[in-house]
Amino acid sequence: MGGILAYVLIFLASVVAYIIKKRNNKEPCTGIKLPPGSLGWPYIGETLQLYSQDPNVFFASKQKRYGEIFKTHILGCPSVMLASPEAARFVLVTQAHLFKPTYPKSKEHLIGPSALFFHQGDYHVRLRKLVQVSLSLDAIRNLVADISATAASTLDSWDGGHVLNTFQEMKKFSFEVGILAIFGNLEAHYREELKRNYRIVDKGYNSFPTSLPGTPFKKAVLARKRLSKILGDIICERKEKRLLEKDLLGCLLNSKDEKGEVLTDDQIADNIIGVLFAAQDTTASAMTWIVKYLHDNQKILDAVKAEQNAIRKLNDEENQPLSWSQTRSMPLTHKVVLESLRMASIISFTFREAVADVEYKGYLIPKGWKVMPLFRNIHHNPEYFSDPQKFDPTRFEVAPKPNTYMPFGSGQHACPGNELAKLEILVMIHHLLTKFRWKVVGSQSGIQYGPFPVPLHGLPARFWKESTS
Repeated sequence: MGGILAYVLIFLASVVAYIIKKRNNKEPCTGIKLPPGSLGWPYIGETLQLYSQDPNVFFASKQKRYGEIFKTHILGCPSVMLASPEAARFVLVTQAHLFKPTYPKSKEHLIGPSALFFHQGDYHVRLRKLVQVSLSLDAIRNLVADISATAASTLDSWDGGHVLNTFQEMKKFSFEVGILAIFGNLEAHYREELKRNYRIVDKGYNSFPTSLPGTPFKKAVLARKRLSKILGDIICERKEKRLLEKDLLGCLLNSKDEKGEVLTDDQIADNIIGVLFAAQDTTASAMTWIVKYLHDNQKILDAVKAEQNAIRKLNDEENQPLSWSQTRSMPLTHKVVLESLRMASIISFTFREAVADVEYKGYLIPKGWKVMPLFRNIHHNPEYFSDPQKFDPTRFEVAPKPNTYMPFGSGQHACPGNELAKLEILVMIHHLLTKFRWKVVGSQSGIQYGPFPVPLHGLPARFWKESTS
């Protein structure tokens, strides 16, 4: 009897699931059809499929089956995926006003609701302009010496041949560069307090958002409050000294809108945390992939080493440090960076949400649905990049077709700190290749997501100074 009842319950559950699924798939009354694809199971959609396999395989198989626009249901949201340059431009540039940036509430809570990338309109334009000014070429050229010193110090701590998690070490370096760009030469005790609490927040970004005591998310919420207090003290001290610094904090403090109103301390703090969040993992991931790609391609490594050693030899002869002009004259190294960003595609896709019903190429994107331009699919499409799985920096001897290369996003929400990221990477490559050798430990294949793609286990490796070999 119990067995029959179990079968009946399973049958009824299947019927309910089918009805709900059909309702989710129901064509809208506008007469415009939804894109092809599957919404999967009720509520969970295809989330399990996405996370039970390589996300690249998930999206690529969908594109192969349905084409360059298809629907799915992941992370509790019905979504439309777009895998063509034209579609990405449509969403991010030409019709950007129809698609607002969207983030999980938990991330918004930890970063701060006033951070510029949670907004559209006048506030976003104002904050973005301030960040761009503080991270412009004119501003960051003055950071070369400090970034260079930070890179040298970081690498010195790696010497000795002990196994390191390359990604975690690169995160430490990126954090220090972020502090330089935001505060300039910040006092040591402030830097250590920021570092200690930010690490806790960092661990909570991608954890399950529960407020139960002792959970990573709850610890992150408490650490975020402490960060606000620390930043409040720094802001107060800077105001008292009336310094007109050109770093990010100075730009935020000295800004006034058309009504003469200044930013609040909370708005400044949220945007500082936002910049740290945006700058750290992505840049660290890119540098980790570069270490791997160079390790795996000896001829390219030798050629880049030759380029960097020529710069070092000149500087040693003239007793001068690495200069801004030299970072702008590393043609092969620059191509290696561009190709690494294409291959790794750190930002695999970006989230937007339709603010109205939108028609695109005969398909409806309903209001409230998530819209995700798939940068990785575009970067790995053989139509735009021949033999896309091959690491080939020479492909960038010719500029890519428009809208086919978007490692920093595109449009009004593209990364405003991309020039700082590239400078940071070039400086680190210079010091690494002119002073160190390294060996990757264990498996040299595999990718993990947290959420950005990094080599498996953060790329464990041993590093030695060349002179101590």
